[in-house]
Amino acid sequence: MTALPTWTRAAAPLIALTLAALALRAWDFGNPVIHIDEQFYLLVGRRMWDGAVPFVDIWDRKPVGLFLIYAMAAAFPGDGILAYQLMATAAAIATAAVVRVAALRIGARENGALLAALAYLLWLPMLGGRGGQAPVFYNLLIALGVLWTLALPARAARNDREAILRSGLIACLLAGIAIQLKYTAAVEGAFIGLAHLWWLRRAGAGWRGTTAAAVAWALAGLTPTAIACGAYAAMGPAAAKAFWFANFSSIFLRPPYPPDELAMRLLGIAAQLSPLIACTLLGWRLRRRPTPAPLGLAYAWLIAALFGFAAIGTFFDHYALPLVAPLALLSATTFGRRPRAAVGALGLGLLLFLAERAFVPDDGPGARETARLVRLNARGECPYVFIGDTITYHLSGSCLPTAYAFPNLLAYSTEQGATGIDEAAEVRRILAVRPPVIVSSTRTLTIWNPASLAAVKAAMRRDYRRVWTTPRNGWRTVLYLRNDLSFRR
Repeated sequence: MTALPTWTRAAAPLIALTLAALALRAWDFGNPVIHIDEQFYLLVGRRMWDGAVPFVDIWDRKPVGLFLIYAMAAAFPGDGILAYQLMATAAAIATAAVVRVAALRIGARENGALLAALAYLLWLPMLGGRGGQAPVFYNLLIALGVLWTLALPARAARNDREAILRSGLIACLLAGIAIQLKYTAAVEGAFIGLAHLWWLRRAGAGWRGTTAAAVAWALAGLTPTAIACGAYAAMGPAAAKAFWFANFSSIFLRPPYPPDELAMRLLGIAAQLSPLIACTLLGWRLRRRPTPAPLGLAYAWLIAALFGFAAIGTFFDHYALPLVAPLALLSATTFGRRPRAAVGALGLGLLLFLAERAFVPDDGPGARETARLVRLNARGECPYVFIGDTITYHLSGSCLPTAYAFPNLLAYSTEQGATGIDEAAEVRRILAVRPPVIVSSTRTLTIWNPASLAAVKAAMRRDYRRVWTTPRNGWRTVLYLRNDLSFRR
């Protein structure tokens, strides 16, 4: 049998990962309502091209770097939806490729490394990573930093301090960029920096050199955030204050979710990740003794990712996305040495994926029709999405009635007192202008902001009528039109 050319053997894993990613993610290409978060990110990214300034003109607490990614997607022809989804797919493929190389570095067999990379792609959509959640992008930056970190023991053994210094600078800069996509990445970034310091000392660096390296690496990690702070400072005191409050103060003002709801979220995440958790634990039992240093670093990465996951404490499923890469990596040894475990874990993962897909409704057409009707009936004025999809503003090209366009900010009690304003008073201000269209929902929740909900219900009873409704994820989106306006279809 003729051997495959070297370039073909090298490209084969990447081709396999690309095909797998497309098979898992192409179902959602063009879907405007994969997740409420990324709808909002795209809205902000598009409005940035129109001159809107995040945190000033459109309020949120995500880092500005995430909005810049979506602004890039919005620059492509079309509505930006397919563009951001293709960008996210490319990031997922690249991260999976890094997981594969990292698995080889911790001693996994070739087949186990490839299966670990496939596992990464398979578990992303099960935890809310079907589209462009922040970790889908920043996991790549952190994984690259970890890949350099796994090379530290070998470099320290050669006393190659110069290589460690370069590695630390690059890895910490990557982590710093990741922090500007989501601040919880700082925990994993800290692990990368501390690991480099440890192995720099092991390579023979003195305290003076280690201290200088620590300062340089910390500055590299802080530089992207410092640039963001400087940009807002240059806009003036009001913009700087808005930036600081949104990014660093408001999160500590959020009231907690009910404990029983948090417990259910944790149980759901644990259940979905259980095959990878089991393979990670089995891999620990199968490890060589003493534990190889790169493998120990990989387990340390998982611990850092767990701390980052727990940092916010709200435990939405997509907050667990940073756990997928280290769990997949640490499962690679098991996948390579225990074929039955690999078949069982990946088979169960595929069944979970298919079962979840079977219950995902195709709400995209209804969301696009909602936006079309809003555009026709807004008549050039600003509609108001009280609870629903922010993609409605984007697809309809409507003006925004408030800087707090993300519906949860004004509608949920879990944001009450955390936005820096009186949320219910802002709702009453919007309603006082008498928006031509209000988008709401039949969804029932225990975390409504009661004053906001009461204001909207009173306005709809008094001044609006229901004119259209469409299914949306187990409930219905409802369009209300002001009574003095005729309905345009």
